[in-house]
Amino acid sequence: MIEISTERLVLRDFRITDEQAVHEFASDPAVCRYTDWGPNSPDDTRLFIREAVEEVASPKRDSFTLAMSMNPSGVVVGSCSVWVESASHRRAALGFVVAPAHQGRGYASEAGQALLDFAFEVMGVQRVEATCRPGNLASARVLTKLGMRREGLLRSHLLIRGRQEDSVLFASTRS
Repeated sequence: MIEISTERLVLRDFRITDEQAVHEFASDPAVCRYTDWGPNSPDDTRLFIREAVEEVASPKRDSFTLAMSMNPSGVVVGSCSVWVESASHRRAALGFVVAPAHQGRGYASEAGQALLDFAFEVMGVQRVEATCRPGNLASARVLTKLGMRREGLLRSHLLIRGRQEDSVLFASTRS
């Protein structure tokens, strides 16, 4: 079980009981505007939670999909994840999403910094990447605030809701 505490948050493994809180933001079209998933149906959210819970039992766990919960209330305000993209190249990726009612308060930056530290110190990777859609200025600001550098534009990077979409690539390396 993973639990990472920051000043205001606890990043922890998801529980089945988180389903309703996750569905509230994962079913919101505004939240999913820049993601390659959603808006979620109840079945989509149930599957997400089930997969996140099953991930914990993996004997060679290299993916950490975590609830972003407020400390001390435990209210789930978002989701964040870090996963190995290539073990042989010591490369990981991270991502995050914050519920609309909690956006603009620095939670993504706080969680992102904790995930970067975890990736470098615990997972032992050399490089962490993140992408966002070119129009997602809020995520680009968070990634820049984390010290990640914009490395370029990945043209037609993802197929999202039937359309090829570009991504902006950010990365940070262990220094």
